[in-house]
Amino acid sequence: MPINEAYIMVVDDEPRLLHMMEMILETQNYRVGMEMNGNEALASISMEIPDLIILDLKMPGMDGYTVCQRVREFSQVPIIVVTATGNDETKVKLLDAGADDYITKPFSADEFTARVKSVLRRTKLWEERPEPIFQLGDLVVDFARHRVMIREEEIMLTAVEYTLLSYLARNAGRILTPDQILQSVWGDEYIGESHILRVSMTRLRRKLGDDGRHSQYIRTRTGIGYMMEKRIESN
Repeated sequence: MPINEAYIMVVDDEPRLLHMMEMILETQNYRVGMEMNGNEALASISMEIPDLIILDLKMPGMDGYTVCQRVREFSQVPIIVVTATGNDETKVKLLDAGADDYITKPFSADEFTARVKSVLRRTKLWEERPEPIFQLGDLVVDFARHRVMIREEEIMLTAVEYTLLSYLARNAGRILTPDQILQSVWGDEYIGESHILRVSMTRLRRKLGDDGRHSQYIRTRTGIGYMMEKRIESN
């Protein structure tokens, strides 16, 4: 999927902001769908899964947290949440609910576009670069098929979770600092945003059944970063 052919669903109950985001996205040649509440958004998404969902946190009825959780019941489509609250507690809650990213109001057109492109870039990386299989114990990452298996059972990951695991696997045997991971997986503009990495790492480990204290796959080097053990490759 070329990034400029992406279909983006925008969900916001405020018409002015909704149409502003539509205008910004259309100037970048994205195809845009719009909904004004969570129920209508879920109905539209179930009919056609977009390449990216952008949704407001504070909406009457079904809020952004709930929409996020409901979407994650049937799709791993990337989600950016728009929020007026920039505190770390809110950000962590959003990421833990299944969001891939967030943007805090007020924001500029340049910042908004950068966030969208960053998320779509991570999704595009998921679709490209077929490579040999990575295997570590019961964990198998099949780069060519974009599949993650543990004991022959497929693990469903979001685009950001897959890209994070893929980056760790490709650098197996090396200790990676938080900023190295943030820069490579999320982009330069995310350096220093350690809570994004922390919450995403927790979500990834939870799906892998990996206990951070006695990790089988992703090890924490306190005060330094994260690493996976040296990989075993097969064809």
